Amino acid sequence: MTKQKNGLGRILFSRLGLVVLLLLLQLVWIFSLFKWFSQEFPHYTVAVVVFDFIMMLYLVNSKIDPSAKTTWLLLIAVAPLFGSVLLLYTQSDIGHRALRKRIRQLVAESKHSLTEDNLALKKLKLEDADTYGLAKYLQRTNDNFPVYQDTKVTYFPIGEAKFKEMLHQLRQAKRFIFLEYFIIAEGKMWGEILAILAQKVKEGVEVRVMYDGMCEFTTLSVDYPQRLAKLGIKAKMFSPIHPFVSTYYNYRDHRKILVIDGQVAFTGGVNLADEYINELERFGHWKDTAIMLEGKAVKTFTQLFLQMWNITEKEVDFSKYLEVESKVPAKTSGYVIPYADFPLEEEKVAENVYMDILNRAHNYVHIMTPYLILDGKMERALTFAAERGVDVELILPGIPDKPIPYALAKTHFKQLLQAGVKIYLYTPGFVHAKVFVADDKKAVVGTINLDYRSLYHHFECAAFMYKTDCIPAIAADFEETKAKSTPVTLESLQQEPVTTKVVGALTKTIAPLL
Repeated sequence: MTKQKNGLGRILFSRLGLVVLLLLLQLVWIFSLFKWFSQEFPHYTVAVVVFDFIMMLYLVNSKIDPSAKTTWLLLIAVAPLFGSVLLLYTQSDIGHRALRKRIRQLVAESKHSLTEDNLALKKLKLEDADTYGLAKYLQRTNDNFPVYQDTKVTYFPIGEAKFKEMLHQLRQAKRFIFLEYFIIAEGKMWGEILAILAQKVKEGVEVRVMYDGMCEFTTLSVDYPQRLAKLGIKAKMFSPIHPFVSTYYNYRDHRKILVIDGQVAFTGGVNLADEYINELERFGHWKDTAIMLEGKAVKTFTQLFLQMWNITEKEVDFSKYLEVESKVPAKTSGYVIPYADFPLEEEKVAENVYMDILNRAHNYVHIMTPYLILDGKMERALTFAAERGVDVELILPGIPDKPIPYALAKTHFKQLLQAGVKIYLYTPGFVHAKVFVADDKKAVVGTINLDYRSLYHHFECAAFMYKTDCIPAIAADFEETKAKSTPVTLESLQQEPVTTKVVGALTKTIAPLL
């Protein structure tokens, strides 16, 4: 199953070109309407001022993040009426009200399938009251994320290692295979996976594949689900893009989940494309990470996949897959809490977990992230941890994939460095890992970047681990990656090109909207 090479002409005359053109025309029409209105009805200026004032009052008293409030206030100041109407539109849920309602319904139908292990909770409370508090928080969220023992976690410090084990586990599948990935691209990685999936269908295994709708513009053809269906694979896109302006498209499925027979689950930063296993070089060496879960905690990832899959389904059956009894590996240790973040809810689970680790750390917090676009709360959590003596270290890409987010990340460097946070740039290339490890006993590996899109706008997932056997490997991998990285200093910041500083300063004003 091959795909034609991309080219400018092909893009311009493709569905992508048509959709972008229609979206731009709609935006131009809306802006022109406001301009015409202000010219033809100047006596309504007072009404516009009053409306803008009301929206600013709403902003000040809303639960919107303070950084986002500043952005909206600037937009209203620069484009009166237009900015206020846009704010009203985005906050009215017109574009995504149905999606939110459906997800809440699916969560309500499925969350009781995950039962809390009260014995595990009691043991955790005796071992570490702080971690017990985080476990209770994750249990009390609307989605109900239980804490598990009897789960083995394997850490993969590079995409190639995950890919090798992934192929091995796929070949063992007997009942079902669920894949949910942000990016799928044709090539060596997906080609080998697809060959196994097609064979498994012939053996009677149920195979489902879901990927984000942005793939149809970048890596896959619009008819790709139908092409997979011819192989017997059930496939769908999450939120495909249509040529109509809507806030619905702002929320992307950034998760990476593979579940096999309810016995094994994978997550982490690795998508299904060749750059993730260094078969294709785009930004130097691609550094990524992943984990594999075996045991009881797999059930949460099964549930998360089914919730997303069933958004567009009329008949829903969770029990068939969630009642599967997981085999407990011979050797397990510690506690595992798989969790997710739904951007349509006010509760920012992903950010709260990260901040809890920072706020409760005693010795160190080491972080790998491809992007660093922080709100005020997260920036303060990082600096406060460093100021109270915690060794806070960040590894970011040495070769960025996107120049604007990279320039924006650097606007945070000075304040972080002055507070004592250490920052390193991965010299060989691009870090795509999303890893927190703290005090040799806590870790998070998943899909969640330290930026607005992950913390506010994307569907995400991860696993929080406490005293699992893989945590020393995660800590060691950070040190090995740091040894290949270049430290950032206040002196080196002064040598940054003026253009980088200007781009960073300008884009920081609209960072919450990126």
